Amino acid sequence: MSNSSFESPRILYRSRKGWIFGICKGLSHYSGIASIWIRLGAIIALFLSGIWPMVLIYIMAAIFIKPEPVIKPKNIDDWEFYNSYITDRKMGLLRIRNKFNDLDRRTRRLETIVTSPEYAWNQKLNS
Repeated sequence: MSNSSFESPRILYRSRKGWIFGICKGLSHYSGIASIWIRLGAIIALFLSGIWPMVLIYIMAAIFIKPEPVIKPKNIDDWEFYNSYITDRKMGLLRIRNKFNDLDRRTRRLETIVTSPEYAWNQKLNS
């Protein structure tokens, strides 16, 4: 899959630019409705429900809805990493550590080859 044909999935996230936890702003981005109408609906629901049920629902939404990515992922691998990191941060960090260790091992192997005496002699003989 090429990066140019990648279309980011439409997923409900808490907005980082919202007022209180970013729930209404996230719902606005997800549904395409202006955030003022979502907020107005939440305030009306707050008073019609007797305040505490809506406050509880709002807090539960803040807990369970994932936050919006700081940098929008550009391909499917980035989305998979973001979702794995948000779901289980230890696994996300483990993936980063494993990737770093693999790159470090490959770099050390490359440095060993390039700095070996045989490589220097091959370069001298080929030039």
